[in-house]
Amino acid sequence: MKDATFWAEKIKTKELSPEELHRQIAQTIQTKNTKLNAMVEIESMLKLQKENQKIHIIENTPFGGVPIPLKILGQEKKGWKNTAGSRLFKDTISLQTSHFVKKIEALGFYPFGQTNAPEFGFKNITDPTLYGKTKNPWNIEHHAGGSSGGAAAAVASGMYPLALASDGGGSIRIPASFNGLIGLKPTRGSMPVGPNGWRSWQGASINFALTVSMRDTETLFWHLQGSQKEAAYQAPFYSQEKRKGPLKIACCVDSPIKSTVSCAAQAAFKQAKDFLSRHEEFQLEEIAYPVDGFALIHSYYVMNGAETAAMFRSIEASMGRALTMADMEEMTWVLYQYGKKIQASEYIQALNLWDHATVQMEQLFQKYDLFLSPTTADYAPTIACDLQSATLRETFKQAEELSKKELEQLVYAMFDKSLQITPYTQLANLTGQPAISLPTSLSKRGLPIGIQFMASKGQEDLLFQIGKSFEQENQFCLPAYYQ
Repeated sequence: MKDATFWAEKIKTKELSPEELHRQIAQTIQTKNTKLNAMVEIESMLKLQKENQKIHIIENTPFGGVPIPLKILGQEKKGWKNTAGSRLFKDTISLQTSHFVKKIEALGFYPFGQTNAPEFGFKNITDPTLYGKTKNPWNIEHHAGGSSGGAAAAVASGMYPLALASDGGGSIRIPASFNGLIGLKPTRGSMPVGPNGWRSWQGASINFALTVSMRDTETLFWHLQGSQKEAAYQAPFYSQEKRKGPLKIACCVDSPIKSTVSCAAQAAFKQAKDFLSRHEEFQLEEIAYPVDGFALIHSYYVMNGAETAAMFRSIEASMGRALTMADMEEMTWVLYQYGKKIQASEYIQALNLWDHATVQMEQLFQKYDLFLSPTTADYAPTIACDLQSATLRETFKQAEELSKKELEQLVYAMFDKSLQITPYTQLANLTGQPAISLPTSLSKRGLPIGIQFMASKGQEDLLFQIGKSFEQENQFCLPAYYQ
């Protein structure tokens, strides 16, 4: 398995120098990225690689010398571009390195390159006006997903064995499902945050990575997890002990918004259940979807709108001018206009709903160890698929004149087709519980589609345990490079 652990071991035993690995990765990027558009702002990185004769290796680290790309959205490194996938920030340079990236560097990783992401991470596909569309390595006529689509395509194509990513509504797990990768969304408060974005969508958004092995996933998590006294959210104590006795798994294939679940997603779900049912250490039980999915999606849109309005208010203050529709993409503009009309009381009610859903899910986890569902309701949409419409886009231009009710309806309409493809992932972001997408199935068209497990807060160990059960019995459908 050519995962990050494999390459770190090669460097440690001096079978391969870090410089040789970097040259190999740089060559792969130059060969494959033209077709995929996974990597952005790469010219300066490739120049840096040529200029550096010697790469400093931090000894006694789990990933010493392994190159890793940063997501262009929210993963800051001093002196690097910090565009958030937005034309508004196309020339912005980071003045500091985030605590998350510092911790990544302390693990021995060598930041090298930046991956594509949609503007401000608002989409489940990656197609920013600034950089263009990222395509799926399994079939370039399909999207790679979002918002960590660039990261997913970089790993699935074999450019990198592991890529940093972030997840605010499924942005790690959705591209993991679409690209045949492992995608963990950790427990809220478990990953390093700061010195900016301490609350990041009120804790809904969190950094981690896209991987191809459970050992990489687990090693990375245990070395990154911890608590910061200054952080707004704190994760519960973590256990690394294997659970004794059978794992009780609640299973539900139904969409939380009562939308259609494709034959491919149903087949992946059934395949996973059939595998688990052949093992005595798992007990399965079908349940109805445990929370009100419609109410949660409404609360998610309220949060998105309010946070967008707050972000742009700060940007306007720093730029000393009002922002216009010309400064951003149309969907971003609509969210901004919607957010400006959301009352504080409505936002608080939305957050209260998250807390209520968290209680419901933790009550579920008192009876069951894990909750199984599809990760996505279908495989990756085609590049040609229009997730909006010409009529909608005309309405976007009128957003500034619309009432709050009209804007709310417009937000629902502009995300409708996207949400129907990915209705399962937002729950874990809003409750703060951990969730993982596993690459266990291929559709009849040969495209990956994942299954998702959720667990109680602080019980990533159970997600690792279930993931290794699938991996060890060759149930993973990984990209060709890793087979």
